[in-house]
Amino acid sequence: MKRPSILVALGRTETNGVPYSRVEEVCSQLTNLGYDVERVDNAADAVAIASSQADLAAALVSWELPGTTSDMREAKETGAEGVLRVLMDHFSSQLPVYLLTTGDYMDDTPLWVSEVINGWVYLLEDTPSFIAGRVDNASSTYRQRILPPFFRRLRRFDDTHEYSWHTPSHHGGVAFLKSPVGRAFHDYYGEQLLRSDISISVGELGSLFEHTGPIGEAEKNAARIFGADETYFVLHGSSTSVRMLLHGTVAHDEIVLLDRNCHKAINHGIILSLGRPVYLVPTRNGYGLTGPIPPKRMVEEAVREQIEKSPLAKGAVSQNPASTVITNSTYDGLCYDAVRVAEMLAPCTRSLQFDEAWFGYAHFNPLYQRRYGMAIDTRAVDGGKHPTVFASQSTHKLLAALSQSAMVHVKQGTKQLPAREIFDETYMMHATTSPLYPMIASLDIAAGMMEGPSGRWLTTEAITEAIRFRQAVVRLGKRLAEAGDRPKWFFGVWQPEEVTDPETKRAYEFHRAPLDLLQKESSCWVLDPDDTWHGFSDLEDDFCLLDPIKVTITCPGVNAQGKLDSRIGIPARIVTAYLETRQIVVEKTDLYTFLLLFSMGITKGKWGTLLDALTDFKKLYDDGAPLGEVLPGLVQEHPERYGKLTLPALCQEMHTYLSDNKLMQLLNDAFTGDTPPTPVLTPAEAYQKFIQGDTELRSLDELPGHVVATQIAITPPGIPVLMPGERVGDKESDLMKYLTLLEAFDQRFPGFASETHGVHHEDGKYFIRCVEEEK
Repeated sequence: MKRPSILVALGRTETNGVPYSRVEEVCSQLTNLGYDVERVDNAADAVAIASSQADLAAALVSWELPGTTSDMREAKETGAEGVLRVLMDHFSSQLPVYLLTTGDYMDDTPLWVSEVINGWVYLLEDTPSFIAGRVDNASSTYRQRILPPFFRRLRRFDDTHEYSWHTPSHHGGVAFLKSPVGRAFHDYYGEQLLRSDISISVGELGSLFEHTGPIGEAEKNAARIFGADETYFVLHGSSTSVRMLLHGTVAHDEIVLLDRNCHKAINHGIILSLGRPVYLVPTRNGYGLTGPIPPKRMVEEAVREQIEKSPLAKGAVSQNPASTVITNSTYDGLCYDAVRVAEMLAPCTRSLQFDEAWFGYAHFNPLYQRRYGMAIDTRAVDGGKHPTVFASQSTHKLLAALSQSAMVHVKQGTKQLPAREIFDETYMMHATTSPLYPMIASLDIAAGMMEGPSGRWLTTEAITEAIRFRQAVVRLGKRLAEAGDRPKWFFGVWQPEEVTDPETKRAYEFHRAPLDLLQKESSCWVLDPDDTWHGFSDLEDDFCLLDPIKVTITCPGVNAQGKLDSRIGIPARIVTAYLETRQIVVEKTDLYTFLLLFSMGITKGKWGTLLDALTDFKKLYDDGAPLGEVLPGLVQEHPERYGKLTLPALCQEMHTYLSDNKLMQLLNDAFTGDTPPTPVLTPAEAYQKFIQGDTELRSLDELPGHVVATQIAITPPGIPVLMPGERVGDKESDLMKYLTLLEAFDQRFPGFASETHGVHHEDGKYFIRCVEEEK
């Protein structure tokens, strides 16, 4: 096990001086006590250690420490003050920090310094052993105190090495040691993980179902940290979270107001609850990116009108929605003003659910103020008659937790909802009776990592790296264009071209804007209704913000208004296929864009490698490289189709096909057009037909006029284009044209087929399961 570290920052002194020898003795004593001592002699190196080593258990900093560093973000102090700022930002005020001095107590020390340090260490008075012992005691206390409730108790239980007579039967990994293949598994994951995989029978660790003991304390602690009234730990991802929320808040034949841009698990929740969906349709831009639901569609009058027009709503027990579900942020990183959304929807919904699967970090950075569910003060909404607000978050996606680890956060409202016992019963219905305790611990740790200034520090780090990458792409593109010795094209970034400092009113080109401005000013990321870069209409001022950590790279060929470039077109699927050969996997690929996520684990090395790969792609394209050199696996799999092509030839052929067939326009029309599919059955009714076998597969030629039995989601864009129970229009409808063209695209460009959920493929043809028509 790695030893904890202690930072000792003392300015350069004579090697034969008394202060130097005292510090040497203190460091020797700390080493003997089990610490790794990190010695530095200037502020810049001290900041580097504080910023990169999360295992610091204490710090001793000379008040006379020389030096400064450009990485000191806040007050930009020099010397010890700058180091202390970074230590407090990264570790919180709980970290034991001592000021070293050889002189007298300093009355003019800033008050904030006196409030955060643990005291002064007088090198010429106290003995080295006393100083080391004092630091050791404070360090031990700190390392125990920072552990959140459940993980602290789990470690204590594991350290007792008790014999157990309960499940799981591997008993701390012992069973694995009795088999060669089991031993390989044990050696790979290690005894510590297996020892912590214990049974729900261990009562002293609490109950996930009753929310008691250390588990209950961990959920309460997470609620405090995330700004919620209550928090539930969910061990099957946010897919289970949203299904549970709908199943627990919507009754049979109640209306659910649903963002059409939703995850398929939400539609599964509609099936389980037997609810009746009424959809709110978002906007789309020229790149095919999904935008926000326009505010004008969320006001009460528009919602009532949409409900009145819906065939499914006519059979509802009430015309008032039991719940409303909004995706926030969207898959492309667009965040609503959640407070404004609540104000608009409050009069006509009993509960408001934000699907924040990719947005669990929003509470911890002021850049996202008002942009997330738990930012809503439910007491101030709708004159006191406010809905309960839920936020479901995939904690593992962009915070630090094990896969499938998720949380549901709750802000209590006053409108009638099922009693807490009913909701708890639904929770137990969807949860496992054999929870993996390391997953619970990871949720506990994920919350603990974000507490206090650490949460802001971690999110700022991710935002900073994303901004640096965004600016680097633009600067590189300009350098390539100005070089004059190669074609001027390069990849772009979907972001404002210009930002303005709200205090000085000075405007900057985005790539020249100060880092500090882009880190802190949300106005730099807001979609102004009058701007053209984003390509969306029907916005309000300050209604929608682009999350800087979700970076969309744009490829030549089309702009945000959907205008096609006749000179050059480079479809994104070809680019990301090349990136995969460089071991670079992106989050999402659309027709001319692809999405990158700058999580807390992204480093300069990672994004620098990506930038290099994009530059290499440009050179391969400009040089007319054979496709076998660029995508050897593709050519090997389809030699007759691609063996004689060059990279630019394939790009141009695919771009021409997309342009001539107006696929981008068809995509937008299929999702947001004036003739959406007609709902005939509720999703639950269609599902009953499905499990009873009353369905049949139909080809696209046979599909028009039939009712689909399962949802159809096509990636890109990855959201449902058809819902269970909806009737497909005639063969000239936007949807049918879109599906037919996708099928033809897959046949013409093997290896670049769309990922289609709910579609059966056979010999290059699409087949969709439909409800059997009554004879």
